[in-house]
Amino acid sequence: MTPETLARDFLRYVCQTSATPLGIVVARAQGASLWDAAGREYLDLLAGMGVANVGHGNPDVLAAVAAQAAQYLHVMVYGEAVQQPQVELARRLAELAPGDLSVTYFTNSGTEAVEGALKLARKHTGRSRFVAFRGGYHGDTLGALSLCNGATYRRPFEPLLEGVEFLPFGSVADLARVDATVAAAIVEPIQGEGGVRVPPDDFLPALRARCDAVGALLVCDEVMTGLGRTGRWFASEHWSVTPDVLVLAKALGGGLPLGAFVARPEVMQTLSHDPPLAHVTTFGGHPLSCAAGLAALEFAVRERLPQRAATVGAAWRARLDGMIGGALRVVRGRGLLIGLELATPAATQAFCRAALARGLILNWTLHRDTVVRLAPPLVISEHDSARALDAIAASIASAGV
Repeated sequence: MTPETLARDFLRYVCQTSATPLGIVVARAQGASLWDAAGREYLDLLAGMGVANVGHGNPDVLAAVAAQAAQYLHVMVYGEAVQQPQVELARRLAELAPGDLSVTYFTNSGTEAVEGALKLARKHTGRSRFVAFRGGYHGDTLGALSLCNGATYRRPFEPLLEGVEFLPFGSVADLARVDATVAAAIVEPIQGEGGVRVPPDDFLPALRARCDAVGALLVCDEVMTGLGRTGRWFASEHWSVTPDVLVLAKALGGGLPLGAFVARPEVMQTLSHDPPLAHVTTFGGHPLSCAAGLAALEFAVRERLPQRAATVGAAWRARLDGMIGGALRVVRGRGLLIGLELATPAATQAFCRAALARGLILNWTLHRDTVVRLAPPLVISEHDSARALDAIAASIASAGV
């Protein structure tokens, strides 16, 4: 099939979620790069939207997938058969997770992991209300969407889940609204789609203390920020905060679909009784995905990717800070999760068009049309970093104000 036919059939047969899809006909991907059908290289500064922390086509991941595929694929509904890839990945996560978070429930995606965390919180606490934060993003299924306050994406699907209160992100004074009727407060330690917003240093510790005081669970959504992206294994560790429930996905599967929520044994066991099978999934924790996830995690440990994200991210920040002025107003973030705030939506769009023309894949965030998120693979080389930053500088200069 020719690239032209593929592009035509993509528009005809694949459900479109925007009027102007990226439209690159992908031929292959490796490391921090994609190549289209004509052989043009693009640097992927979104890492497949946060998935490819260990790089596209990581050899360790590909070898693990091939080995597992030769043994077995799906064999039984979740939680019934002992499957070595699930067990080994869950054990490794327990070793890396903060505090005594040691029991993992695997899902297919991040939004499904959020849904599981919501059910877990309600069942464990016997309460119904949730607190979420303005600008947060937790997924697009009905329950997860209920935790997002952006009217543009909520309104077409209302009514959504009742009993959700939104508080200002980063405001300690407003945490008094978390009371004894709340099952859980859910928060991104650093907001992604909200514009790469880093909270004040007293915010997460105060939220942890408030949840403890009223008996609510603290759920940290680290779908984007987890597994080394911000310079720590988990972004909540920047503030020495351990949640009651840790939500993971994106990079967890090493490129294959995989999500998870992780909690203490006494919290997680509530899903096994009254009734049994209180939360089930057919394909969650698929052995192929878990094998890929374990290989990716072991690679990240061996190559010290959180530390690398901190070091490379600091170098990126130093260069990007020097570009502030004109169209670029603010640079913020942690590790290799960096937000560029531009002067206007028009300047942001112009910058993104110019960057794509220079072979960079990036875009503005879902809920902030003046913020561009940079989240390249954590394995991006010094050479590719220099190429990317040169192209960003040229694209900012051409964006205007």
